Amino acid sequence: MSVSIDKSIIPSRTASVYGPKFNDYKLYLDSADKEGKRLVEHFQCNVKSRVLDIGCGMGRLPIGILRNIGEIDYTGIDVDHFSIYWCKRFITKHHPSFKFHHLSVYNERYNENGIKIDAKFRFDVADSSKDVIYLFSVFSHTTEEDMRIYLKEFQRILNKKGSLFFTTFVEENVPDITFNPENYSLKCSGPLHIVRYNKDYLFLIIEEMGFTIVNFMHAVEVDGQSGIYLRKIKTRTGI
Repeated sequence: MSVSIDKSIIPSRTASVYGPKFNDYKLYLDSADKEGKRLVEHFQCNVKSRVLDIGCGMGRLPIGILRNIGEIDYTGIDVDHFSIYWCKRFITKHHPSFKFHHLSVYNERYNENGIKIDAKFRFDVADSSKDVIYLFSVFSHTTEEDMRIYLKEFQRILNKKGSLFFTTFVEENVPDITFNPENYSLKCSGPLHIVRYNKDYLFLIIEEMGFTIVNFMHAVEVDGQSGIYLRKIKTRTGI
């Protein structure tokens, strides 16, 4: 269920939920390192930083943080029970400042038995308690309604100058939002496999939710997703 590679404990090939791309241990560690370095280069994260990782899976980001930053105040949340179990057993056990929580919310692709969220939804995370929130390949498989609910919560959770990173599929000259677009560069498989946004429409949502775009990197992430770096600009109420 786990292997030790280059002084890091990582999921074994049989346990990994990241797909065949990460069945190569070196590729997995390189990817973890890339994410850890992302936090340093874009958000100046250090051992005093407080990070919330939504959709943490089996610990790719925290492994990268441990390898490139060290012990920090980290919280990982995921809808998958086994991923949280693995992280607690192989990360928290040795690094108590890395905490993991299961959250059973409804998602047509990943958790059909979860509870559907609404405007009253709240993460079990204190107000103004995080410096950075990170979501890799979460909004790419989430409805617009749920994304807006999450962004509203992130306004509450981030501190005054907090930052946010997420990935999703973004294109120009397309409908505002499309689920599993036809003839896309990536073959769709199952519900919410590809949630694609019109760039201008997504940017409008981001502004409405009280964030400013610091950096936008088109189609540079896994499967051609875009990376979007935001900063909190004001507190929003009544969204």
